[in-house]
Amino acid sequence: MTEANKTKILWQPDQDCLENSHLAKYKATLEEQLGRVFEDYDALWQWSVDNHEDFWKSIWDYFEVISSEPYVQVVDGVHMPGAKWFEGSRLNYVEHIFRAANDEQPAIYHSHELGGLDTMSWKELRESTAAFAAYLTDLGLKAGDRLVAYMPNIPQATVAFLACAAKGIIWSSCSQDFGIKSVVSRFKQIQPKVILSANGYTYGGKPYMRVEEVESICSEISSIEHLILVEHIQEKYEGHLSFRSWQDIIGTYKGASLTFEHLPFDHPIFILFSSGTTGVPKAITHGHGGMLLEHLKYIHFHNDVRPGEKFFWYSTTGWMMWNYTNAALLAGASIVLYDGSPAYPNLNRLWELSENCGIHHFGTSAPFIVACMKTKKKPGEEFDLSALRSIGSTGSPLPPEAFDYVYDAIKSDVWLTSMSGGTDVCTAFVGGNPLLPVYEGEIQSRALGCALYCLDEEGRNLENEEGEMVITKPMPCMPVYFWNDEGMEKYRSSYFEDYPGLWRHGDWIKITDRKTLIIYGRSDATLNRQGVRIGTAEIYSALNQMEILEDSLIVNLELSGGRHFMPLFVKMKSDRELTEELAKSIKKHLRVNCSPRHVPDQIVQTPDIPYTISGKKMEAPVKKILLKKDNNKAFNKDSMRNPESIAFFRSYADQIE
Repeated sequence: MTEANKTKILWQPDQDCLENSHLAKYKATLEEQLGRVFEDYDALWQWSVDNHEDFWKSIWDYFEVISSEPYVQVVDGVHMPGAKWFEGSRLNYVEHIFRAANDEQPAIYHSHELGGLDTMSWKELRESTAAFAAYLTDLGLKAGDRLVAYMPNIPQATVAFLACAAKGIIWSSCSQDFGIKSVVSRFKQIQPKVILSANGYTYGGKPYMRVEEVESICSEISSIEHLILVEHIQEKYEGHLSFRSWQDIIGTYKGASLTFEHLPFDHPIFILFSSGTTGVPKAITHGHGGMLLEHLKYIHFHNDVRPGEKFFWYSTTGWMMWNYTNAALLAGASIVLYDGSPAYPNLNRLWELSENCGIHHFGTSAPFIVACMKTKKKPGEEFDLSALRSIGSTGSPLPPEAFDYVYDAIKSDVWLTSMSGGTDVCTAFVGGNPLLPVYEGEIQSRALGCALYCLDEEGRNLENEEGEMVITKPMPCMPVYFWNDEGMEKYRSSYFEDYPGLWRHGDWIKITDRKTLIIYGRSDATLNRQGVRIGTAEIYSALNQMEILEDSLIVNLELSGGRHFMPLFVKMKSDRELTEELAKSIKKHLRVNCSPRHVPDQIVQTPDIPYTISGKKMEAPVKKILLKKDNNKAFNKDSMRNPESIAFFRSYADQIE
């Protein structure tokens, strides 16, 4: 029996997807223009990467990109890094958002932990964006200056971002759960002139004031000249800094007209920061044109977001998915913002929001879906999810049993779009496809225009085998540069050291014989057992089936004398303790459901599992700690959600010889 026959198909595109999806319409248009027929999606994808200049020109033409100047050529150079895209063109990302405005529907829905659902109309969004942009102009800010935001996920953040981008002012943001050192280590690099901050936020039902933190941030970043304060929590600011209130700005500049600064294709639109788990976060700088073309392509073709629909992705302003969520406005859709914990007062909160708002596209993380599965939530029975067309998942690999859970407990005919990309490109390399079936545990396809392959250590192409995810041709959404990176040294070392001229993304993957993809985790965290590399996702998937476990983390340590040691750390459910019998049952479960190679050398109970603020398990930093590397270089506690969890691993390291 072949692999294709063994894997369950969980969803098939209906006639509407096959005929009316954006991808279907683009394919038909392209076939007419080229005078050829693409027999399937893979043929279309192959054309898009073999003819990447023609493909990106087709995206420009299909979406009728507005440019005040013609481009000289689509791309100058095929080498990475260094390719220059659409030189000579002048455009603006935000202009394309407001041309998609639909005044018959809200532009933004927003809610919070305590319930309630408010809206902002397209008219109000346009007026508020114009008002804030006019204020920034009066401050003397010009294209290329930086504004930073320390904000919850509320509409004011979106308005401010759009106003900055409309004027060519470079945006960067952190969520308010970031500590002072973490914020300063990011924002100080880019020398902002203005900081926008809320006076506080709520999480888990508790208010957290951030006035003292804002004062400290301003005192440590000397370039900041102006503070704008959003009184999000109903307490007045009584600090010593001078500031302008958000409400005052919008009221004072009401009636301003919204204009768009036309900018070079590679003019920076925003700066995203790497997680900074082991050092100073890298300031990844993205361009207006690259983000515009990529977001138009992915939002339309791979998420199939249509005018009038409601697009939600649980995020904070410190994660790239916040920037990506705003991109749904390009499709004439409404975006749905949520401020607070996804699990307060319980895991039903976001499903309740989906019912109340009528969300069409519900985006979340794999851990959230797994958490719902482990607590045996049945959202499909408890809530009206009739409007729901797709569920998106990203952040970490979604295990096969979570695929099944979505169709068993949430909605049997929903389109599950597991996707994977990164802060590096603010999009996904692989993900949803409305023309293809969803197979259990597999990502549907490579995205158009993304020349992604699986390579071994010698650079040989692998099919139906595990290896490194590598991109072989440039894409417009790749960073224009890292801020303050003389000679692009950090940029080159981040992606191009292992395979010169090719982008190594750092994921351990397999491309199946039907061209779907499986991601097994980060390649720097793969486990080398008897010369065979194992993805950590395989182990986590098996452990997710065990109700006694709340969470887990596994690493493989290369010790002196060629020895290997693979400990598994488990966080037990609150009412359970790890006994010798339970440890034996865990090992047996891994042996039966995976293989003998997946069985750890030791199972250790830990109070908590370390996570980054963006919700990723810290496998590589834990490995460095256990190998007794310099703790100051092994991890950065300011980038962690739960830095106190590291103490256990420091102590455990002393037991390893």
